[in-house]
Amino acid sequence: MTALTSSVRHTAATAAPTAVSERGWGEDRPRLGLRAYITCLKGIVWREVLRYLHQRERFMSALVRPLIWLFIFAAGFRQTLGVSIIPPYETYVLYEVYVVPGLLGMILLFNAMQSSLSMVYDRETGAMRTLLVSPFPRSFLLVSKLTGGVAVAAIQAYVFLAIFYFWEAELTGWGYPLLLAPPAALFALNIFNSATDKFSERFMQRALLLAAVVEVGVIIAVIYLWKLSAPSMNYIAVAPALVVSGLMLGSLALFMSSVIKQLENFAGVMNFVIFPMFFASSALYPLWRVKESSVLLYELCLLNPFTHAVELIRFALYGQVDWPSLGIVLACTAVFLGAAIFAYNPSKGLIARRGGPGSGA
Repeated sequence: MTALTSSVRHTAATAAPTAVSERGWGEDRPRLGLRAYITCLKGIVWREVLRYLHQRERFMSALVRPLIWLFIFAAGFRQTLGVSIIPPYETYVLYEVYVVPGLLGMILLFNAMQSSLSMVYDRETGAMRTLLVSPFPRSFLLVSKLTGGVAVAAIQAYVFLAIFYFWEAELTGWGYPLLLAPPAALFALNIFNSATDKFSERFMQRALLLAAVVEVGVIIAVIYLWKLSAPSMNYIAVAPALVVSGLMLGSLALFMSSVIKQLENFAGVMNFVIFPMFFASSALYPLWRVKESSVLLYELCLLNPFTHAVELIRFALYGQVDWPSLGIVLACTAVFLGAAIFAYNPSKGLIARRGGPGSGA
């Protein structure tokens, strides 16, 4: 944040004499080059990533929900809910394989809402004002915040995919204890420090870095010693689908944070959006099964943009593109992002109409 503020001040100071001498600040804004925009984007994204890394409890909670579905619900539904051969699958798959795209969508959805919650908090504490007074366009600043949230969601998604890779491998012997030892030790250290506050924040950051390095070494050793094959899914091809889906869900959450003025009201609205979107989709069960039980629910699932985000991720995991879902996701992203930028403008839009900043009330 400090680097970003310094960059903004330097850019503004450089352009200030020309603007003041010719027309004045009110009529001629300083012209910013591409380098300034890249610096601004990098600073905002890096701030979001650092905030995420410093909030270790947020990292744990982001993985608990999908892992519970994978380890408990999917294992229980394996024998009762089979998945027939439907695209993109070329053979019958286990239920835990089917729900992986839906659980990735869950990570993106919950992270988008968490990021929008931080947007409301930053707006109330005045952090967003520091950005909005800069010479950068408001739309660019909001898109930069959105990009930072998507970067954090991508990190969470790939950590989940790494866990699923070893879960699918069904290691024997000391495989799983070796993999779980570094994160378990780090988790115990966090619990101990939360209760006693014995270690400094700098020490905990070094412990986190050390645990990450050790975990990478353990992963390499396990893959080599157990002679594990490549993942059954395409972890590289899914990256664009994660980004596009994350942008759509983040744009929706950004629009919500733009029209909700109080932090206390956001939690209730967030649950009202998350659970219908998640359960009325193809995340947990195929749409053909939904259609067999309720045609109305099937139609609602088709209208749900989260369904198409999940299907886009599902096809991408097998190196394919679901073009209808891609078109719907891109269209929804444009609509949600445009509405969010319009609503966040304090001089017009929904906030102004409801008596917010810029309404003259």
